[in-house]
Amino acid sequence: MSDGGRTVVKVKATAVEHIPKGNNCLDAAKACNLDDTCKKYRSAYITPCTTSMSNEVCNRRKCHKALRQFFDKVPAKHSYGMLFCSCRDIACTERRRQTIVPVCSYEEREKPNCLNLQDSCKTNYICRSRLADFFTNCQPESRSASSCLKENYADCLLAYSGLIGTVMTPNYIDSSSLSVAPWCDCSNSGNDLEECLKFLNFFKDNTCLKNAIQAFGNGSDVTVWQPALPVQTTTATTTTAFRVKNQPLGPAGSENEIPTHVLPPCANLQAQKLKSNVSGSTHLCLSDRDYEKDGLAGASSHITTKSMAAPPSCGLSPRLVLVVTALSTLLPLSLAETL
Repeated sequence: MSDGGRTVVKVKATAVEHIPKGNNCLDAAKACNLDDTCKKYRSAYITPCTTSMSNEVCNRRKCHKALRQFFDKVPAKHSYGMLFCSCRDIACTERRRQTIVPVCSYEEREKPNCLNLQDSCKTNYICRSRLADFFTNCQPESRSASSCLKENYADCLLAYSGLIGTVMTPNYIDSSSLSVAPWCDCSNSGNDLEECLKFLNFFKDNTCLKNAIQAFGNGSDVTVWQPALPVQTTTATTTTAFRVKNQPLGPAGSENEIPTHVLPPCANLQAQKLKSNVSGSTHLCLSDRDYEKDGLAGASSHITTKSMAAPPSCGLSPRLVLVVTALSTLLPLSLAETL
């Protein structure tokens, strides 16, 4: 087209959206193979988790043990890179779901009731303490900036990964979402259906955990992946303190309250304190040693000796108090006789 001696060429512009192609989960697996530690412990769990036995798909016990070692010993950038990688297609999400070899470590012929599975978890110290960690560190809270009660994605992902390799092993429930759950359902719950659904939904609909996974996958909160340094308190110490990793932070919702029957007393006190905005004493909290001694039941009966100690008697020993009392009684009598 001519415009005052100039030729104007109209070009039809076509908007092209550049979507990065590639499989982040595949890239994470390749990176793992280039790291000696990751490659060593990944091979250590792949073998027992994929080797079939005479009557079983695999040796589940050895598979679980090797998975625990993988997530305990491999740096988070590799282990989390494979477990929490961000995906844009089914091929990627399915690889992510297959990270823990679910056919051995996760799935079974039948799904047990979730409350029965929880009872089974409680009989094992590792599972019980790590489940308590998960409920404490991944508790949603709609009023917090991150939607996590503890405002720390790193602690939440550490607690979640700690459950892998226990009877409560969770995994992605499908290849189309970030929803996770243990291998259980709420059929045959009877009068406990509400309690069972509350337990199961803490995994499936946990916005704190979902946002933590998402934030790690897209690297949106790299400044908060480092766990805070341990703080000396009188609250119960859980296994998170011993399983230090680099991890993320994420949102949550208060609609998933912690099932109090599986939590250490201190976790309940902290949750109640935030809700009521009233400071509360936590000096009756239990130590990890108390839990370990106690097995499953009766842990709540332990009270720290410090909290039960009698108040000091102004620095006077009982004997000295008796002497002073006796002198104060005899002195007036002696003075009366003298007079």
